[in-house]
Amino acid sequence: MNTITKKKRLASLDALRGMDMFWILGGQSIFAALFVLTGWQGWKLFEAHTVHSPWHGFTFYDLIFPLFIFLSGVAMGLAPKRIDSLPFSERKPYYQKAVKRLLLLCFLGVLYNHGWGTGIPAALDEIRYSSVLGRIAIAWFFCALLVWHTSARVQAMVAVGILLFYWFLLCFIPVPGGVSGDLGAMGAGSWNAWFDKHFLPGISYQNRVVDPEGILSSLPAVVNAIAGVFVGRFIAQAEHFGPWRSVITLFSAGLVSVLAGWIWDWYFPVNKELWTSSFVLVTVGWSTILFAAFYALVDVLNTQRLAYPFIIIGANSIIIYLASSLVNWSYISKSVFGGLVSASAPQWQPLLSVVALLLVQLLVLHWMYKRKIFVSV
Repeated sequence: MNTITKKKRLASLDALRGMDMFWILGGQSIFAALFVLTGWQGWKLFEAHTVHSPWHGFTFYDLIFPLFIFLSGVAMGLAPKRIDSLPFSERKPYYQKAVKRLLLLCFLGVLYNHGWGTGIPAALDEIRYSSVLGRIAIAWFFCALLVWHTSARVQAMVAVGILLFYWFLLCFIPVPGGVSGDLGAMGAGSWNAWFDKHFLPGISYQNRVVDPEGILSSLPAVVNAIAGVFVGRFIAQAEHFGPWRSVITLFSAGLVSVLAGWIWDWYFPVNKELWTSSFVLVTVGWSTILFAAFYALVDVLNTQRLAYPFIIIGANSIIIYLASSLVNWSYISKSVFGGLVSASAPQWQPLLSVVALLLVQLLVLHWMYKRKIFVSV
């Protein structure tokens, strides 16, 4: 049976996606600038969460990537489609669009990796093929196939199966020529390193033995998208539960997921580079909590105007992400606001520089938003 529901547009979805991108665009420098301005040591604690964990562990900067994947699932879950009962001629456009999106995002990911001053190298073995956009594409693609062809129960079973299989593989099955459960030394003895060495073409990120967007760790990332689908389905039925009851339910589910992830950490460490199963639970939990908070603030309390800067970022998130690599925003901001920044007191200059960097990007996004220019893939 083909079930297609009317898509529900949530301002909170764009706002949270925009908040996620905000830190990539330059927001991560705010806390260091505030420390220079005020000297308060508390800003150092916040600043520590604006960088990735070196290996095992978790910072809120580690959440940016999985949150984006989660939100792609939420958007899908707001209007889930079952097309498996349709004749192939009617399903074909869905498959074609999905494959095009997969290939285009993977290509844009390569462009992002090599677009900063060097261009794509002529030698194919010097290209980094794995990327953030590529992983988003892969997670969305396989999640979409599940949503289009299986029930929610099957999707839940697949998600649990992936997490358990990944745990079993990395912790209990020996790597050829190695041992089982070797997750130390930046993953040199892990299955992830083995897969990247034998099957990942081109170069890895910073020539590491494990690429953080490598082949094997893309598998558990699919679960982040599946979890988003369930949240999207739930919020699409929020009118049946009441908005505040929905918020409380999502918040509670997020806390349970975070707690389960840290309990699993005792046996399977939380690790972004390996995208471990415990990392999936922790990031799904925090993603759900943040979505509940944004849904309450933006949609339930109707504060879209206050969230406008985040909304315009989220509405063109892919294009501004690419621009963060391909456009020298720092040069533009200095050209426009450099004199004002230089004329200010020294302790104010770092903060004003960050504000100027963000402002020039927001002005471009505001111009696009007002003219209804939305670039999506």
